[in-house]
Amino acid sequence: MSYFTEDFIAFFSELAQNNDKTWFEANKKRFEKSAKKPFEEFIGEMIARIHAVDPSVAITPKESIFRIYKDVRFSKDKTPYKTHLGAVISAGGRKDMSTPGMYLQLDAEHVRIYGGLYMPSTQQVYQVRQAIAGNLQHFDALLNEKAFKEKYGAVSGEQHKRVPKEFEAAAEQQPILQNKQFYYFSKLPAQTMLDPKLPEIVMEHYFASKNMNAFLAKAIGK
Repeated sequence: MSYFTEDFIAFFSELAQNNDKTWFEANKKRFEKSAKKPFEEFIGEMIARIHAVDPSVAITPKESIFRIYKDVRFSKDKTPYKTHLGAVISAGGRKDMSTPGMYLQLDAEHVRIYGGLYMPSTQQVYQVRQAIAGNLQHFDALLNEKAFKEKYGAVSGEQHKRVPKEFEAAAEQQPILQNKQFYYFSKLPAQTMLDPKLPEIVMEHYFASKNMNAFLAKAIGK
């Protein structure tokens, strides 16, 4: 069974060109039918599958899914709606951005699957650096796991130009120690969401990132 239809893709493509309240209100029933409801059902399925592997993930779709409405108070871009739907599947859901988990985002162009730490605190960056520096060979093995490399390629994130002196030697061996974020992602064509095997595709990515996520979670005491 496919959770999504072509109209999910069409809706967000049109929303990108008509991002205002008048258009959205005129298409709200369409949004509910073609986007919001199937996305909730899909995320519910993914939560159930991940809960079977990791019982600590015991959240509801509501606790996982971000609203489509943007907070524009501090943004130069005043368009009121996001042009995608997104959800965090982790023990804490969307209200806990510090626990390594899975972030899913669907829009008119891609199915995006993220893992790792996207918004770590300064303390958590330090803790991850400690864990990597103290386990360089193990971390290198995680980076080079076949499934991880196939699905995600590498660990991404903005970098500091310098690291604390205690990490300088290790950073020469592993430049990821310069990162202030530790995330990884896969970007698939939008048509992937029409595949009846979409849940299986997402679970393949989940298992590919499971060991790296576990390493990062342990590093920050989660």
